[in-house]
Amino acid sequence: MTNKPDRSGSCILAGLALAAMIACLMPSVSAHEANKRAADANALVTTDSTSRPAPQSTRRSVARVEKGPYYVDFRARTAASWGHAFVWYGKTSEKAVEVAGLTPAGDTLAYVLGHITFVPSETGASYGDLDPEYLTASYRVYLNEADAKRVFAYIKKLQANSPVWNAETANCTGFIGDIAEFMGLQVPNRWQRPENFVNRLKEMNGGRQMVRLSAE
Repeated sequence: MTNKPDRSGSCILAGLALAAMIACLMPSVSAHEANKRAADANALVTTDSTSRPAPQSTRRSVARVEKGPYYVDFRARTAASWGHAFVWYGKTSEKAVEVAGLTPAGDTLAYVLGHITFVPSETGASYGDLDPEYLTASYRVYLNEADAKRVFAYIKKLQANSPVWNAETANCTGFIGDIAEFMGLQVPNRWQRPENFVNRLKEMNGGRQMVRLSAE
């Protein structure tokens, strides 16, 4: 009778060796997977923190600083005939506004005479200047406190030195054009409808919102 090699023992030994190899490899694979997941998580956090926009409150506060606390608003409104141009000015945190513009003092007769000669003027708020339903154009620019003091003082001075009104040479668009020029803005032709003047003023200055005056 021929002796056959005992293969069962070899199989058992091979099985034990394979099990040992698997046992050795499993911690390594698990560690690699854990490291990979940790790296993925870190990448996700980094990407999320860099791409996420700043909180709304932060964006608003920055925009407020850039615009400045004071403003001059060049405005136009409807009127019985040609329309009227004027400015609002004041502080952004306050509801009250100052109004300045150049109009003939009196009734319709003063307006008609003002197309022929010079007539007495008024330089404060006129009927409709505070009513939003009459507004046809607006261009608001912002100033810091130091520049606002200079501009507001100029407006007061301009009011005090504008005693007459004339449709051709001393009119409302010329009045607010003087203010815009003092502020360093480009000023369009002043002999045009108030609505067109304000819209053109905004267009010529690229709609810029912040104005900084040159040094005195």
